[in-house]
Amino acid sequence: MTDTELEITADLVRDLLREQHPDLAELAVREVAGGWGNQMWRLGDELSVRMQRMDPTPELQLKERRWLPVLAPRLPLPVPTPVRFGEPSERFPKHWTVMTWVPGEPLDHGSISRGAHAADTLAGFLQALHVEAPADAPISLDRGAHPRDCTVGFERFLQAVAPDDIADIRDIWADAVAAPAWEGPPVWVHGDLHPANVVVSDGTLSGIIDFGDMFAGDPAWDLAAAWVLLPEGTAARFFDTYGRADEAAIRRARGLAAMKSLFLMLMGQNGDRGLPGGKPHWGPAGRAALDRVLKAA
Repeated sequence: MTDTELEITADLVRDLLREQHPDLAELAVREVAGGWGNQMWRLGDELSVRMQRMDPTPELQLKERRWLPVLAPRLPLPVPTPVRFGEPSERFPKHWTVMTWVPGEPLDHGSISRGAHAADTLAGFLQALHVEAPADAPISLDRGAHPRDCTVGFERFLQAVAPDDIADIRDIWADAVAAPAWEGPPVWVHGDLHPANVVVSDGTLSGIIDFGDMFAGDPAWDLAAAWVLLPEGTAARFFDTYGRADEAAIRRARGLAAMKSLFLMLMGQNGDRGLPGGKPHWGPAGRAALDRVLKAA
């Protein structure tokens, strides 16, 4: 059986629990929709099981195991924290992790109605996260670079989506490329703040999930969330509350937000075409985010 043929079922999850963590095996197991590199299962009311599926290596899960217990205690929003480790076995030759469950609804299936509160909440979370990382913190090989080093990916997304306002989008990207680089020490960065990786409740942000891409580097990669996640008209409030982003960081973040928006649109396009990993509902979310980026000019 190849990696792409691994079928993960509730019975498999329960069998693995019986083998490695039998005290948890009688809790209810329920599949969570979504996920690509990893598949999530609810375990009782307070836990979840994160199953490595399409990720070719266990690096992302091992990273979360190592660093989330360090970061979680000082973060002002709930994040998933590992509580048990599942190791590869004959039954399932990949890693899996039992983690705390973050209650709420992913933003790609929900909405933010309390925009000012969400802006303040996200700013406060990133203030707490964006502190100098230790020397042994992970460094990303494909995220965290200055926009000038990401132009190939940006152009690929832009050409694939081919929006009508391509010239305006290129202007935003060119401004980000021209912005000075981050000169501070590498700080902790979530690295993948998009609508499926934040949780909402009562119309506002209530949790942050999926830290598999976390790295030490330029905070602009997270500051892009001001446009990717927050409702129109709240980015200025976010940056005022965050209080640490200079003009160069905001320029880099805006360009990165344009690139991330194009990626969401591409994933939506792939979903409309029935391609693996595509998510049709991401298309409208990406277009809305891109509109917010363009209106910020």
